[in-house]
This record gives sequence, C-alpha cells and structure tokens, in this order.
Amino acid sequence: MNSSFRALKHRQFAVLLVGQTLSRVGDFLFQIAMAWWVLEKTGSATKMGTVLFFSMLPTVIFALIGGVAVDRLPRGILLFSSDAARCLIMAIGSWLAFTDRLELWGIYIIAICFGFADAFFLPAYNAIIQQIIPEEDLPSANSINSLSMQFGRVAGPAIGGLAAGLGGTGVAFGLNAISFFIGALTVIPLLTLPAPVRHQETDLTLKHFFADLREGFQTIFASPILWVSILVFAFTNITLSGPYSVGMPFLIKEQLGGDEKMLGLIYSIFPIGFAIASLVMGTFSKYRHRGLTFYIASIIAGVGLGLFGFKVPFAVLVIAALFNGAALEIVGLIWMNLLQELVPPEKMGRVSSVDMLGSFVLLPLGFALTGWLIDSIGVTTVFIGAGVLSTVFCALPLLHPAIRKLD
Repeated sequence: MNSSFRALKHRQFAVLLVGQTLSRVGDFLFQIAMAWWVLEKTGSATKMGTVLFFSMLPTVIFALIGGVAVDRLPRGILLFSSDAARCLIMAIGSWLAFTDRLELWGIYIIAICFGFADAFFLPAYNAIIQQIIPEEDLPSANSINSLSMQFGRVAGPAIGGLAAGLGGTGVAFGLNAISFFIGALTVIPLLTLPAPVRHQETDLTLKHFFADLREGFQTIFASPILWVSILVFAFTNITLSGPYSVGMPFLIKEQLGGDEKMLGLIYSIFPIGFAIASLVMGTFSKYRHRGLTFYIASIIAGVGLGLFGFKVPFAVLVIAALFNGAALEIVGLIWMNLLQELVPPEKMGRVSSVDMLGSFVLLPLGFALTGWLIDSIGVTTVFIGAGVLSTVFCALPLLHPAIRKLD
C-alpha cells in the first residue's frame, strides 16, 4: 500500500473516515446553498457576515468546555452526539425550506446550533485520531484526513451549487442531513472506546475544570511555535477566512457575473491544491524545517488570496487558488504534526480547544467586519487588503529565533 495511505489498515480509522468524508461533503454543500440563499434573499454582505458570526460565536464560547469534556468523556460518544444533533438540525432546516417557511432568523438559529455542536466535535475528532492510530502512522492519518476534507471541499460546493440551482435550498439541506445520519452510524464502532486513562473519573467540579484548563494552557506556553502561531492566526484567520467565506459570493456575482454554479466551481478549485500538497506530505515519515516552512507557506497563502482582488485572467485566479490551497494544506499538516508531537494524548482535547479558542476568538467579529467592509469599500479592495495583511502577519513570526530554528 502506498505510504501515503498506510493508516487505512486501521479499521476503526477507515470506517470513521468514510462517515466523516460524507459529512464534509454535506457541510460544504450546505455552505454553498446557505450563502447563495442569503445573497439572493438579502443582497447584503453585512447579513452574510452576520450568519457566519453566529456560526462561529458558540464555537468560541463553548470551545474550552468542549475541550475539557473531550479529555474526561468517551470521545466516540461526543462524536456520535454531535453528528446526530446536526442531522436533526439539517432535517428541520430542510423542512422549513420545502414548506417556504425558512427566514433569515432561521438561518441564524441553524448557524448557532452548528457552532455549538462544532465546539465539541472538533476537539473530539482531533483527539480520537491520536487515540486510535499508532504514532508512526499519524502523518499518514493526518494526510488522509486532510484529503477527505479536500474531497468534501471539491464535491460539496459542486453538488451544492447544482442542488441549489436545480432543486432549491430544501434539497441541499436534506442531503446534508443524510450525510450526518451516515456519519453518526459510522461512529457507532467507536462508542466503546474508553475515556482518556488519566480521567476515567467523570465528575467535574469548577475546581477540576480550571485545573484542567491550566494544564492545557501550560502545555501551549511551554512551546514558542504553539503560542506564537495561535496568536498570529487569531488575526490571520480573519484576513484569510473573511474574504474567502463572506466575500467570494459577491466577487463572483459582481465582478465575474457568475451564479451559484460558478461559485461552487471556484470553491472547488482551492481544495485541489490542498489535495496535491496532502499527497506529497503524506509520503514523509518526518517533516523537516517546520518553523520556516510553516510561515513561508502561510505567506504564499496570503499572496494567493490577495490576487483575487485584481482584474486578472481567470486562469491566473485558478493558479492563485491552487497555490493558496497547497500552502494552507502544508500549514495545517505541520500544525497537526506539531500538536501530536508536543501534546500528550490525555491533554489533546484541552489543547485543541485552546487552539480553537485562540485561533477563532476574533473570527466572529472578523466575519461581521468583513461584511461591513465589503458593503462600504467594495469586495476587490477587501481581497487586496486582506492579502497584504495576511502576508505581513505571517512574516513577523520569522523574527523569532526558536521558530526559524525549529526542524
């Protein structure tokens, strides 16, 4: 078996991957359908940013609680509960759309519920991979997991654009509900996995909660690459994700004269770069020069995004999207590799949740601000400015000697 795919020999991981791949297709399908629904119904980038604000806010608020829960409770149960809850949410959303009762406030509620579920799902998913995969196969598992994500990012927007264009929002939401139902079924074999050894006891007082959190923060501050990167990406996630998530529908419609199908096509190009980089990175058993590579790749991602603000041939935008995707994939795989190397398994849930909090704490406001800026100064100016700021933010950490010397 190709070394990039060696982690698939572990049956629990392979079954989990199938379900989560379908869920990811459904997620990105839903995002396209929701974004185009908001654009068509309101024509407001501010309201688009508000939807994303509500989707991220619960994740930020409950991230630390989710991380502590992940290190105290069986992680399979948390994954199953999250998938089941999101299946129910999407089923209700599909019914509202089919009966023509879906309103903007309903989209806000759906976004809030999704954000709450993600606060528990994301740290549990990161932690359970480390729990079920031997250390020597973790680079392969990370690569395959990322390929699964990129497949979702390619297939989801394409299917979502087609579903929204031909069948309407109700069909798109319904397909996402089915994907979460299948995802929940594939988590069932993991329900018997025990809680982390250190926390077989599940009682949680306020004293225990803060003691657990303190251990998570201490682990992060013990390593410059961890705390510096979380701080930097608190801002860079705004400049990279804001235009991509809020601005792209408006760029497609206003600058390229496209529709929801073109939006799905554009969103499908970025993950191809992710997939190429993931296949290459998955062949390595050990990454080298991780500090320099991490931030140089981050700079390339910023430049690639900024090019979308210029009037360049469509082929140039395709190349920029591929480079942006490949660079961000390198960043993501190195980051996961660092976490798995520097963080003990029994602390992974808490550290992942602190990482989520630090990286995403400003993102809800960033989404809202991006929407306001697009309405105020124009979508192309926002893309160019975001590209410049991303490049600057990611160049500054290279001044830290510990990061430059990290192998």
